[in-house]
Amino acid sequence: MQSFLKNHRWTILAAGAAIQILTGVPAAWGVFQGPVRAEYGFDEGAASFVLSLTIGAFGLGCVLGGFLQDKAGPRVAGFAGTALLSAGFFAAGFLPAERPWLFYLCFSVPVGLGSAFLYPAVMSCAQKWYADKKGLATGVIGGAVGLSGGALTFLVRFVSGRWGVRVCFWVLGGLMLAVCAVGSALLENPENARSPAKSAGRDFTPGQMLKTRQYKLLFLATALATPAVLLFSPVIVRLGQERGLSESAAHLAVVIGSVGSAAGRLAMPALSDRIGRRAADLILFAGLCGLSAAFAFAGGWWVIAVYTALTFCYSGEAAVLPSLCTDLFGIKHTGVNYGFLALGMSAGSIGFPLAARVLGLESARHWLACGAAAAGFVCLLGLRPTETGGSHNV
Repeated sequence: MQSFLKNHRWTILAAGAAIQILTGVPAAWGVFQGPVRAEYGFDEGAASFVLSLTIGAFGLGCVLGGFLQDKAGPRVAGFAGTALLSAGFFAAGFLPAERPWLFYLCFSVPVGLGSAFLYPAVMSCAQKWYADKKGLATGVIGGAVGLSGGALTFLVRFVSGRWGVRVCFWVLGGLMLAVCAVGSALLENPENARSPAKSAGRDFTPGQMLKTRQYKLLFLATALATPAVLLFSPVIVRLGQERGLSESAAHLAVVIGSVGSAAGRLAMPALSDRIGRRAADLILFAGLCGLSAAFAFAGGWWVIAVYTALTFCYSGEAAVLPSLCTDLFGIKHTGVNYGFLALGMSAGSIGFPLAARVLGLESARHWLACGAAAAGFVCLLGLRPTETGGSHNV
C-alpha cells in the first residue's frame, strides 16, 4: 500500500473527500429539521438541540478519535468512525416519537462521535502525505465537507419526500457505511512521517500544548466563531420563509450555503499558505462580525446571500484550524491536538444556543453572534507563534 500511495498520493485526497461529503450533517440539518419535527413530534427547540449536541459530541470525538488515530493509525480510526456514524443513522429510523432524549442518545452522540473519528483521521493523514502543501490538502477535503450540505440536502428532500424521514435515515446509513468503509481502508500514514519544518520547532504533546497561551486563545476563538452560523443553520428554512422567501427558495438557502461553505474551505487554507494562518483568520472573523450584523436586516434573497457569505467565513475559519494547529504545535500529535482545539467548537455549539434560549434572545441572536465574532477577533490579535516551536506561517 505504501508503494502505491507514494506514487498516487492523490488517492488519499480522493478517499478523504468521498468520506467527508457524507458527514456534513450540521450543514444540512436545516433540511432535516422539518421532517424530524413532523415525524418525531419535537418542538423547534428540541429539534435544534439535536444539532447542538451532535456538534458537541463532535468536539469530544475529535479528542478520542485523535488519540485512536495517533496510536492505531487513521484506518482503524476511520473504521470506528464509520461504524458509529452509520449506527446512529440506522438507529434513528427505529426510534419512537416524542422521546427527544432518546434521539440525542442514539443519534446525536454516535453521529457526532463518528464524524469526529473520521475527520481528524482523514485530515491528519492527508496533511502528512501533503506536508509540503498542507493548505491544498486541507482545502480539498474541507471543500468536500462544505459540499456535503448540498449533497445531503438533495438526498434528504428526495428520499424523505417519497418514503419519509425514517427511510431516509436508513438509506443514508447504508450509503455512509459503504462509502466511508471503502475510503477508510485506503487511509495509511506515510512511513517516517515528519514535518518538513521540524528543524524550526518541536512537536508538542497534548499536555504541553494545553499549558500554552496559544492553545487558550485559539480554543476561545474557535468557540466564539460558532454562533455566527450555528445559531441560524437549524432554522434557516423557517427564517427564510418568514423574511419573504418561498419554501423551495428557503431550502435553496441550505444548498447555496453549502456552496459558500465549500468555497471557504477551498479558498482560505490556500490563502493562508500565502499570507499566514492568523492573518487569514482575522479577515474571516471580521467578516463574521460584519455579516452577523447585516443578517439582522436581510430580507428576501438577501437572506441567502448573507447566509452564504457567513458559511464561507465560518467554514473557512474551520478549514484553516488544522493547518494552524500543526504550525503552532507540530505534526506528530496533530490528531489529538486538533481534537482538543475542536472542543472549543463543542463549547460554542452547546453554550451559545442554550444562552440564547435562557436569555430569551430569539430576536437578538444576530447581535450575540456579532459580539462573539468581535471577541474572537481580539483573541486572534494576541496569537503568536509558540516560543519553542511553530512555523513562520502563523
